[in-house]
Amino acid sequence: MKPVAFTEDEYRAIIGADRAAWLGGMEAVSGAICLDEAIARALKYNLDHRVRLLELALSAAQLDAGQFDMLPQLLANAGYNWRNKDLIRNSTDSVTGEPSLANPFISSERDTFTADLGLSWSLLDFGLGYYNAKQNADRLLVANERRRKAMHTLIQNVTTTYWRALAGQQLRAQVSQTIREAESALADSREILRSKLQDPEEALRYQRNLLENLRLLENVDRELALAAIDLNTLLGLPPGSEIQLVEPKRSDLRPVSLAMEKLEEIALANNADLKEKSYNARIAAQETRKTLLKMVPGLKFNYGTNYDSDSYLINKEWNQASLTASYNLFNILATPARKRVSDFERKVADSERMAVQVAVLSQLHLAKNQYHDAIRQYRRAESIFQVDSRLSKLAIGEEQTEMGAPLERISREVTQILSSVRMYQSMARVNEASGRIQATMGLEPQIGRVDETILADLRRQVSRSYEQLPVGILHQWNCPIDPPVQVRAP
Repeated sequence: MKPVAFTEDEYRAIIGADRAAWLGGMEAVSGAICLDEAIARALKYNLDHRVRLLELALSAAQLDAGQFDMLPQLLANAGYNWRNKDLIRNSTDSVTGEPSLANPFISSERDTFTADLGLSWSLLDFGLGYYNAKQNADRLLVANERRRKAMHTLIQNVTTTYWRALAGQQLRAQVSQTIREAESALADSREILRSKLQDPEEALRYQRNLLENLRLLENVDRELALAAIDLNTLLGLPPGSEIQLVEPKRSDLRPVSLAMEKLEEIALANNADLKEKSYNARIAAQETRKTLLKMVPGLKFNYGTNYDSDSYLINKEWNQASLTASYNLFNILATPARKRVSDFERKVADSERMAVQVAVLSQLHLAKNQYHDAIRQYRRAESIFQVDSRLSKLAIGEEQTEMGAPLERISREVTQILSSVRMYQSMARVNEASGRIQATMGLEPQIGRVDETILADLRRQVSRSYEQLPVGILHQWNCPIDPPVQVRAP
């Protein structure tokens, strides 16, 4: 066999089929998108999340298929036999030991048809199939916990990226306008410097300040543009899609209302990582039982019915049964070592589970502190933004009355833009920290099958589930059911 690469047309057909499967069942974006719809779209159309759902379906299929290993084997055989010469046998006298003087005899036909139907059942195979089925059932639960963890991560990423993209949508026009004004002022200053109408040191200092402001604005513009691309990827949309975002109604920020003991109790009962380790420990325990089962002698029962068309047979149809016991004597030597391996695997799984318990509690305390710190940082960023906005307005007024210079106004606008970006970033960190608390506690939206749920119903399920989470946090993405197309200014 020689390697055969895809032709250009074949590969183009594969890419086209993948794109059709990717975008074929996606509901088109109509109007503006609020954060709850963004989360619903990510859960329904994000490709990485769909992979996790398919892994869960694969584990369920493996569980169903593995249960058949516990059934007895029912084998049906049929065959046709032919030979070019007759089967002729000589015989020896059993008393004298001399060759029989009788003529050789034919014992079977040249061509025959045979058939049999046999039932075979092994106690050892049944036991191994039973424990394999139990392990497959636990692996299905492990796949579900990994899906939950992927859902938590996806929701956190969507929330953070949404606020970054929203900042870009709200500020891109202002950033672009300020960049144009700064570049125009920079060109004027260079012309004045060439004409020697201003002190060179003062002109160069002026240009240095303008270039620094341009650098800051270009960094902001680049970050805001990348946020929109990241959001499209998380929502399963093509990277170049243009979507309109709605700023959610902000709730009053407040600390977590539940006591830490209650939070720890909920986390230990629901955390996805901890549950996964618990199921892995149970799988390791089943592996130990499988090792002990191999020490038992193999007991096999066979029963079948047979048919042979050979005309020389007096009984062409017959039934037969057998019961056999077997044991590999080398298991006596290998079993202690295998048992030690299984015991260590179980101990490792138990130790990993205990380590995850400590890590979950540490993550919960850390997430709570990060959430409270994010609230303080947001309030500070909001206050700075309000001050910078007033200073920007004063600079605009001074320039209009010819009491201020364009550089001062541009610098104030740059500072105001940076403050606005930091405020949106602070709000994103608040939502990210609250999402981290919920992920550590193992709380996620209670939704149905995403493939069978339309986007509008999935959006309502997401909103309703978050409103009912027993965390004591006001979520910062309260969205109207039908968001308006127009986006309000910050």
